[in-house]
Amino acid sequence: MAKAPKNAISPSRAEAYPEWYQQVIRAADLAENSPVRGCMVIKPWGYRLWENMQRALDDMFKATGHQNAYFPLFIPMSFLEKEAEHVEGFAKECAVVTHHRLEPDPDGGLRPAGKLEEPLIVRPTSETIIGATYAKWVQSHRDLPILINQWANVVRWEMRTRMFLRTAEFLWQEGHTVHATSEEAIAETEQMINVYADFAENWMAMPVIIGSKTADERFPGAVETLSIEAMMQDRKALQAGTSHFLGQNFSKAQDIAFQAENGEREYAWTTSWGVSTRLVGALIMSHSDDDGLVLPPRLAPAQVVILPIYRDDSQRAEVLQYVEKVKAELSAQQYEGSPIRVEIDDRDIRGGEKKWHHVKRGVPVRLEIGPKDIQKDAVFLGRRDHPKSAPMSRGELIAGIATLLAQMQQGLFDAAAKLRDDNSCVITNESEFRDFFTPENEQDIHGGFAHCHFSSEEELQPLLKELKVTIRCIPREGNDEPGICFLTGKPAAKKAIFAKAY
Repeated sequence: MAKAPKNAISPSRAEAYPEWYQQVIRAADLAENSPVRGCMVIKPWGYRLWENMQRALDDMFKATGHQNAYFPLFIPMSFLEKEAEHVEGFAKECAVVTHHRLEPDPDGGLRPAGKLEEPLIVRPTSETIIGATYAKWVQSHRDLPILINQWANVVRWEMRTRMFLRTAEFLWQEGHTVHATSEEAIAETEQMINVYADFAENWMAMPVIIGSKTADERFPGAVETLSIEAMMQDRKALQAGTSHFLGQNFSKAQDIAFQAENGEREYAWTTSWGVSTRLVGALIMSHSDDDGLVLPPRLAPAQVVILPIYRDDSQRAEVLQYVEKVKAELSAQQYEGSPIRVEIDDRDIRGGEKKWHHVKRGVPVRLEIGPKDIQKDAVFLGRRDHPKSAPMSRGELIAGIATLLAQMQQGLFDAAAKLRDDNSCVITNESEFRDFFTPENEQDIHGGFAHCHFSSEEELQPLLKELKVTIRCIPREGNDEPGICFLTGKPAAKKAIFAKAY
């Protein structure tokens, strides 16, 4: 009987998916836990990945007319109190600053001193502080629209944390816009969720479903929340981005009003939208395998790594000269409008260790080049999405590198889409629903996306709570046929996606 192949990550996805996820982060050197409970240190490879995401999204935001700005980290508590539904949604997650200095303690340590007149909330989201600013900026219809994005950190005091997916502090962007009409604000809300879907599918190679959140799942204070939902390899859903139509709720609370063209004073219509470093976690769980991280080429910090192979100094000079030539030729090629990102790893460590270092970090293409390869004017090429390596002529490599990266990008998307399609189904009754979300044993990965008509969110709650299932969204596409609620048998206008989720 043949031995099972040995993998770099232990445990495997099948053995213990949550622990596998943590070990991929560790093996890929993306991040580590910090001395502060619930917070993480994002290491250079992980931050380079986030920077690539940030650059791509920032370009997409600016292409749709948005500008970047920055607003304070601290929010007066009275600002949150103005919007009751909003503060209720975030109250349990808020970190609160009550003092402004430290002083020596009689026991030899330090203690807080200088109590603030009003407590300050460490930014959990910025609708209230930005709204107060916009109230000063907006006087006339001529001041509208305001289209601003902010790159920042936020703090939400999570009790159960997991790196990238849910941490007490995380990085994100938050867009906040103001409009003269509801129609403009709704169009903005829809435009930005489409931007997120574009980024998820065409940059992250992660298929998503766009839909509306139900009333219980909406952003606190929003009239409507749109989200993109993706399926991870354990068949759980992950909300990868949201866009909120806030109506006039925040403008009334913050007095964002303007003189309309007819001379009347009107409250503005606002939106907010955001994605975070949670996207890194989504990318890990969408594509990675039991050997570590797998990166889509468009976002990989390095798309090609070259590993020189030589025995002594005389070979070293020859090999490095050839390697530098290959790097220059590859870097001169374009993939998706940018030069190919190429690195050389000439560290003095064993070849096998060096190879696995880059496998675990998810570099799409590895090139091994030694004296014998130079004699043939060739390289030995390994693809991260394929277990086998093979020789390739230098000319073929240079001419075909962009096509190869594009094929890998598309292949990752196709595999993720197949996983989702294979684990999605229409369910029409409670028995099928229970079976779908109940594992045969504790080790089984179970469920997926259940597409079900439903009539009442309230009537579903006992069943959903029992099975630890949530309504992810009401899909925008392919949802025109009315039906019968899978639980109550009552008429239902729409289907929703039900899933276990992160």
